[in-house]
Amino acid sequence: MSVSIVRKVAMALSGFFLLSFLLLHVSINLLSVCCPAAFDSASHFMGTFWLIQFVMQPVLAFGVVFHLVLGFILELKNRSSRPVKYAFSNAAASSTWMSRNMIITGVMVLLFLGLHFYDFWFPELNVKYMQGDMSGLVEGTDRFRYWEELHHKFQDPIRVGLYVLAFVFLGLHLMHGFQSAFQSVGFNHRRYTPIIKKLSNIYAIVVPLGFVIVAVYHFLAQ
Repeated sequence: MSVSIVRKVAMALSGFFLLSFLLLHVSINLLSVCCPAAFDSASHFMGTFWLIQFVMQPVLAFGVVFHLVLGFILELKNRSSRPVKYAFSNAAASSTWMSRNMIITGVMVLLFLGLHFYDFWFPELNVKYMQGDMSGLVEGTDRFRYWEELHHKFQDPIRVGLYVLAFVFLGLHLMHGFQSAFQSVGFNHRRYTPIIKKLSNIYAIVVPLGFVIVAVYHFLAQ
């Protein structure tokens, strides 16, 4: 097996892992819209259970970095193998905008992750491991703090706009990445490939839309 194929398979497998995480993440976040108490309970469990915190969370962080770095490497390899554009080819006729610009959507998702970590992950690490507060409670009360913190973050229309824009780019990235992952692991069947493409489009719309709903809901509910 060539190095390029190994890279593509590794990219696909890391993509599958991140796809499953996104589905779980949006499912929990949507609870904040309909069931605040359930959202608080789920967030506290995810934030304190040792297996998630000390095994799955480092694996997730590594998976994100690995996927992004490998994506850049593959893109650079692809471009270096085509130093001169074909004079008589029309890329738009044979490929989608998403497939030709995965590097752009990937960079936008990376920038969004920086904002997301600044808003949620770093403050959470500070509270739990720097301040030593693992209770998850609002100080002086018996209420969990997770819903209130999420609600507070989306009171700024500029921040909400940035999140919505980031989710649009995430959707564009997923629209090609989902089906590309199946092709990279050799799953290409005349009967099932069209179904995978449809599922790709559904996933790429529904998951980012779920995140958009969460951000817009909390902004409007201020």
